[in-house]
Amino acid sequence: MDHNSYCEITPEILRLADMTEKAGIIDTELFTKYEVKRGLRDLNGKGVLAGLTNISDVRATKMENGVSVPDHGRLFYRGYDVKDLVGGLPRDEAFGFEEATYLLLFDKLPDSDELENFMTMLAGYRTLPTSFVRDIIMKAPSRDMMNTLARSVLTLYSYDDRADDTSLPNVLRQCLQLISLFPLLSIYGYQAYSHYHDGNSLYIHQPVEELSTAENILHILRPDSSYTPLEAKILDIALILHMEHGGGNNSSFTTHVVTSSLTDTYSTIAAAIGSLKGPRHGGANIKVVKMFEEMKQTVKDWTDEEEVSVYLKQLLHKEAFDHAGLIYGVGHAVYSKSDPRAVVFKSFVEKLSQEKGLEKEFALYSLVERLAPRIIEQERQMYKGVSINVDFYSGFVYDMLGLPLELYTPIFAIARISGWSAHRLEELANNGKIIRPAYKSIGEDRIYVPMEQR
Repeated sequence: MDHNSYCEITPEILRLADMTEKAGIIDTELFTKYEVKRGLRDLNGKGVLAGLTNISDVRATKMENGVSVPDHGRLFYRGYDVKDLVGGLPRDEAFGFEEATYLLLFDKLPDSDELENFMTMLAGYRTLPTSFVRDIIMKAPSRDMMNTLARSVLTLYSYDDRADDTSLPNVLRQCLQLISLFPLLSIYGYQAYSHYHDGNSLYIHQPVEELSTAENILHILRPDSSYTPLEAKILDIALILHMEHGGGNNSSFTTHVVTSSLTDTYSTIAAAIGSLKGPRHGGANIKVVKMFEEMKQTVKDWTDEEEVSVYLKQLLHKEAFDHAGLIYGVGHAVYSKSDPRAVVFKSFVEKLSQEKGLEKEFALYSLVERLAPRIIEQERQMYKGVSINVDFYSGFVYDMLGLPLELYTPIFAIARISGWSAHRLEELANNGKIIRPAYKSIGEDRIYVPMEQR
């Protein structure tokens, strides 16, 4: 079978797919009848309690007179407010991601010696097996870097003599190696695709032991390996803000679910990557950037509130951009009044826009940040407030840093692997049961009919 035939959707496939769809549709009233929490969320959007974690906490409400009411969002890593973690970092140094990773894994902030030793350990693991780049990454490069990343992670299983050992020391070793290798796997995968499919020059820079994760990302990616301290600092902060978000987000929950089967680390992390790849989870910032690209072409005066408002209403009415009826980067499943990650990020984004001479673009983002929640509340029936989320600004930052769109979601994975690792270790440490929620069958019993009677 040739490639075109392999990928073709034939009339027979269409017919069978129609049968599959009809067989799969369930009457929505049944979910209410049986009190099913679709997506493990109740009718008010509140998550159903499915587990316990000591790694992070996402807060979006407060108690007033015994009643839970919406509040400005807060995010805690091991009990520390992420705003304080970012605010306490040295102004010109970009190694906060490593410090926060240490905190997530070991439940304590490192002192200077512990941090130095930890960074040295990560640097020692930042080496791929011999010929891995040539034999694995360079062959059959995928147009989607998340698929490339997942394939590379699964292939590393073959190079690990203790791949199936789920003891905590061994899993910790595997997780530290993956934390160190994710930037290489992601960026080398992109360089291979860019070279073989787009005809660009191939750059395979080796990581530098003395550099932090954020610095190494820019060093490995850019042809001349150059970057400014502000660029590295802001990328480091982006990694910190994306590295963890509670046990209930889709990819971290996936990590708990798959870990509970006692499968290997590589299979677990590949499953989490598959979850994060989905546009409902990790790909939102790409949509934000593309939406703003059209907005900048459509709106003539970026400072005109009325003109910008008209475009935002067109988005909601499915008359602009991708006709999905969404303003991307606005709204969150948990946060209502504010996303703390976006609040922390904004001041740094403004500084980078000034360094890049993109103050007008930043002003447009700020205007949409102010207008969009108000317009959404006017146009839609909301059960809670709405505000911008971290994806609103992260795509703009990556664009200013010159990161290709193909790497936006892998950058998210490079950050979130620290959180996934902490959740995998937590699940194994508690030696819990396999996670197996109940699904109620609504099918009817049938009598088997022999072939000749059908």
